[in-house]
Amino acid sequence: MGWKMKKKLLIVLFTAILIFTGCSRDGKSNVVDKLDKKINSMDAYQITGVLSITNNEDTYNYNVKASYKKDDNYRVSLINKSNNHEQIILKSNNEVYVITPALNKSFKFQSSWPDNNSQIYILKSILNDINSDTEKTIDEVDSNYIITTSVNYPNNIGLVKQKIYVDKDANLQKIEVLNDSGIVEMIMQFDEIDDNPTFEDDYFDLSSIISGIDTPSDTEEEAGSIDDIIYPLYIPTGTVLVDQEKVAKDNGERVILTFDGEKPFLLVEETSSVEDEFSIVPIFGEPHFLNDTLGAITDNSVSWSSNGIDYYLVSDVMGKTELIEIANSISTIPIMK
Repeated sequence: MGWKMKKKLLIVLFTAILIFTGCSRDGKSNVVDKLDKKINSMDAYQITGVLSITNNEDTYNYNVKASYKKDDNYRVSLINKSNNHEQIILKSNNEVYVITPALNKSFKFQSSWPDNNSQIYILKSILNDINSDTEKTIDEVDSNYIITTSVNYPNNIGLVKQKIYVDKDANLQKIEVLNDSGIVEMIMQFDEIDDNPTFEDDYFDLSSIISGIDTPSDTEEEAGSIDDIIYPLYIPTGTVLVDQEKVAKDNGERVILTFDGEKPFLLVEETSSVEDEFSIVPIFGEPHFLNDTLGAITDNSVSWSSNGIDYYLVSDVMGKTELIEIANSISTIPIMK
């Protein structure tokens, strides 16, 4: 082979390398631009998928339907796959509600949700996490991309980053949220993202949602008593149970557990009340996943309802992180009669 022929082959080879590497770099840099343009062009969308949350050795799976319409209207349905228990997060007219049909109640929050922290099923939040992280990484795998960014979960500081899986056309496929040990604690698997949904005029209206909810059936009657008191599996060092009291209340029972020591706290467990008519209960704090349900968290308290029991946890010395750790350790299903 002559020198001229070798020279031509080398030129062709180097050109191919430049084209290939250039396309690869362009693909990585363009995928965020494509995703940004795609999300910002949506006046509305509806996401369906499955959310999995792991707490210690337990994993809770939810069917998710997250709907958005411009002017800050959100409606997110979360159905626990193990017990078919549904809760709905609604934001409309700058008001935030968590609707719990099984209790015939809606909890009204003083909250800036969903703008106050990362949200795994809200497109604006996902995009904000990507754009605000100047140290994000983008890896190309089999013509698809994995965008790794930091996250903002102020009520769970153990969650530090997320991996966002998108295809070559910048379609979201999956998001994994990892803790500081690199263990995946949350997964959102996207089944479909409809960027041109049709909503009824009252789809984001609280009264319309309430009127469409079936009254809880006889199978969802209130528990009359608590047979087994549920104790937290995690108790701070230097803190012990010093008193427990069971008292009667209208249509049920209440248990008050008092813990004292270096980090004192009070835990109240009581049988849930199912309202005859749908009621709206004002509540302070932010919506937060606790075990198998959505609860509320403030600077010094946590409250939630699960399996027919309402839980209230409060301390004047502990912060959110440790309160949540105690709450998440109360995961045993109580025996009721």
